[in-house]
Amino acid sequence: MNTSNRPILLFDGICNFCDQSVQFVIRHDKLNTFKFAALQSNVGQELLKKYNLPTENFDSFVFISNDRCYQKSTAALHVCRGLGGIWRILYLLIVIPRPLRDRFYNLVAKNRYKWFGKKDQCMIPSPEVRKRFL
Repeated sequence: MNTSNRPILLFDGICNFCDQSVQFVIRHDKLNTFKFAALQSNVGQELLKKYNLPTENFDSFVFISNDRCYQKSTAALHVCRGLGGIWRILYLLIVIPRPLRDRFYNLVAKNRYKWFGKKDQCMIPSPEVRKRFL
């Protein structure tokens, strides 16, 4: 599996909130830095196994960079830092202890299907965006 040296964002492919988050990253990632894969995809499953993460019942998106794996609020903050610009400022929230940050993250993750809904299948990206998916 060649995942290149670019940061990878693994997301719940049937979650509307997760899909909108990926669309946000794609729009704001001016340098096309990030690669993407659904947690449910073959590549997503392989990466989850590689980092000893659950391969079912997804409650977090995963950010992989420089062979390190981040989850929950830490993953979100690393993505903000990677977007650069004004979004980079949000990385300063990393000083808040992880258990406090993750408490908020867990609340959203637990209710994401109820609040935002879910899809029957993963999104089908345009040909231009498809190149960024593993």
